[in-house]
Amino acid sequence: MDEVFGRKDMISPGRLKELSVKSDLSGFVQLGSHFGALAVTGAALWYFWGTWWAVPFFIAHGMLINFLYAGQHEMSHSTVFKTKRLNEIFGRLFGFVLIYPRDFDQIQHFAHHRYTQDWEGDGELGRERYSMLSYLLWVLGPTYWYTRVRRVIRFSLGIVSEHYIPADQHPKVIREARWHLAGYVLIAALSLLSGSWIAVKLWLFPMLVMKPVHQLQNTIEHLGLPHVDQITENTRTTRTNAVMRWMCWNMQFHTAHHAFPAVPFHRLPDLHRTIFVEKGRKPHSMTYLGFQLAVIKAFWNGRTEADYPDDKIWIMDDTDLEPVAPRPRTAKQA
Repeated sequence: MDEVFGRKDMISPGRLKELSVKSDLSGFVQLGSHFGALAVTGAALWYFWGTWWAVPFFIAHGMLINFLYAGQHEMSHSTVFKTKRLNEIFGRLFGFVLIYPRDFDQIQHFAHHRYTQDWEGDGELGRERYSMLSYLLWVLGPTYWYTRVRRVIRFSLGIVSEHYIPADQHPKVIREARWHLAGYVLIAALSLLSGSWIAVKLWLFPMLVMKPVHQLQNTIEHLGLPHVDQITENTRTTRTNAVMRWMCWNMQFHTAHHAFPAVPFHRLPDLHRTIFVEKGRKPHSMTYLGFQLAVIKAFWNGRTEADYPDDKIWIMDDTDLEPVAPRPRTAKQA
């Protein structure tokens, strides 16, 4: 990894302004393709249910549902659509489907951006340090879904204990959770009254079972990187294929996103090229499989996250050790 650098020397104001332009068209293209893929896999899953042909469609459908969170995440930043209201409408829809209410997620995620990798402030670090068991339970889904469902119920009862949620925001997240809970109860009641399993077959079951694939993205972004206030050190980019980048709304360019979160998802590849590739720099990066193997190795023989220093990287591969091309010298430097 080259020397630590700050955001001020990463991109010119003009280029940043150019990349930060939002587009309703680009948003609808991504949203429409994701919805279209869900329609195809859902129809095929329903048609082939009960046969082995249903298996590949079940896998694809569950993955597509879970990766709707990439869209919800971007809509929380209001970067998917130029029309702000569209970000809220679809963000709330996705939050309902994923049992992850939008208002709460937005508050938690903004705390994550403001205090990335800070154990006290980061909204996504409100957990005990991982052991092998706790990590696997999170990746495979049991503890993930437990915390999501429990939080909706807890908020519905008026209990908000998260330190990063300001007191004046408590009524909002409580009200939101109650609407969610009412919606889930209504769907359950209608399903029972009609004797229909459609909500289970095309929503809950594939979403729950295929959560581990989405957890590959959730865990790779920051785990094993230093708990320091430096985006290029505490955030990781994922090396993967075009299909995964499409399904994850380009969130694999996570270091670029954290550096400049106002840049829309469809311009993140360009932002990555501008702030890293063109300058001969590179962020920490790994593949999904390489990262998971490295984590398992790190937790082997009873080791836990607490056995590693907070101020140093402890999950990496050889690419983090490769030299990068020197940055071209400016006329001022010469």
